[in-house]
Amino acid sequence: MGITFPLSAQEIDLLLKGGTVIDPRNGLYQRLDVALDDGKVVRVGQDLSTANVFSVVDVSGLYVVPGIIDLHGHHYYGTEDNAYLSNGHSALPPDGFTFRSGVTTVVDVGGSGWRNFRDFKRQTIETAQTRVLAFLNIVGSGMKGGAVEQNLQDMDARLTAEAATAFPEWVVGVKVAHYAGPEWTPVEKAVQAGRQANIPVMIDFGGVEPELSLETLFIEKLRPGDIFTHCYAKVKGRIPLVDGGRKLQPYVLPAQRRGIIFDVGHGGGSFLWDQAIPAIEQGFKPNTISTDLHTGSMNGGMKDLLNVMSKFLNIGMEMGEIIEAVTWKPAQVIQRPALGHLSPGAGADIAVLRLEQGAFGFSDVMGWTVKGDRRLVCELTLRDGKVVWDLNGISRPKWEK
Repeated sequence: MGITFPLSAQEIDLLLKGGTVIDPRNGLYQRLDVALDDGKVVRVGQDLSTANVFSVVDVSGLYVVPGIIDLHGHHYYGTEDNAYLSNGHSALPPDGFTFRSGVTTVVDVGGSGWRNFRDFKRQTIETAQTRVLAFLNIVGSGMKGGAVEQNLQDMDARLTAEAATAFPEWVVGVKVAHYAGPEWTPVEKAVQAGRQANIPVMIDFGGVEPELSLETLFIEKLRPGDIFTHCYAKVKGRIPLVDGGRKLQPYVLPAQRRGIIFDVGHGGGSFLWDQAIPAIEQGFKPNTISTDLHTGSMNGGMKDLLNVMSKFLNIGMEMGEIIEAVTWKPAQVIQRPALGHLSPGAGADIAVLRLEQGAFGFSDVMGWTVKGDRRLVCELTLRDGKVVWDLNGISRPKWEK
């Protein structure tokens, strides 16, 4: 019968009627109604009364899921020259790219470091309707590209941890990215900062030849709960998870069982069918599905998070698994248990999705296309109970002459 919670006699703001609710945290995958009031979920149950409801939205035939969390994006946008994803032209303002995909929370991973997080907070976090969280780059200046990201002297575990603990509402992790040297120093310093601040580390690994050992990274360097992103990439300077014989590396599944989080981080160069399809066939599915959204990925094979989710829907993952990988699982990874579910009292961040049937094509970062017959589209997005995206006006009154 779903989750029960007393309804008062007062008017309810909005009732989503007749949709299929998928809420992995609460074990829900069935046709249920969802009642919202004052920005919160009030009740989830069957055949809820429409009495004293201000607005009833018919979502029959659609999926109602918690607001989607994009665990890997780049949103420290700005106009600084040669700044890449740290106050530069390649990052994106979140609101233009979130609600239309059902995303209500984004995590900027590594755009800012301890030196410039306050600027990122003022410029983006405080001005966005989307909830914006952050992984601090272990490099104090953030992800500015080039030599800045190779500067071992600017990788300070103590100062990074201090910045994280000073802003616990927004900082949820530490990021290592784009380091091309043979040392383990960036990883070790990031883990040290993560341990001091009690937050996870995300690793964008590789860039040196001969490649550093992934087995060492997974078993010796990272802690359970730390994140390996771009897990279906095949890039120069990093051992791929699937070898040239289409075999999954023998240490991958044990690492996942140990608690290492494997994140998609599709991006503009980090998702290949040659990696994803054989990996899933051998039982290796991602823990979290994310975009690595920036100007270099949004118009290529990645497009948006729903497109990435649709790819996995067509190559072997079930709908419930996919929704968990963009809602409750990332909420747990970033230690935000208030997010990613529809429990009574939770903030009413909700996505209403349509599953389209037809003939579709999905491309990887090398331009190879896989055909599919299912695709997800966002019909409606609510942030704190307010409609922020409505593709076909289903929450609006019908015009009459």
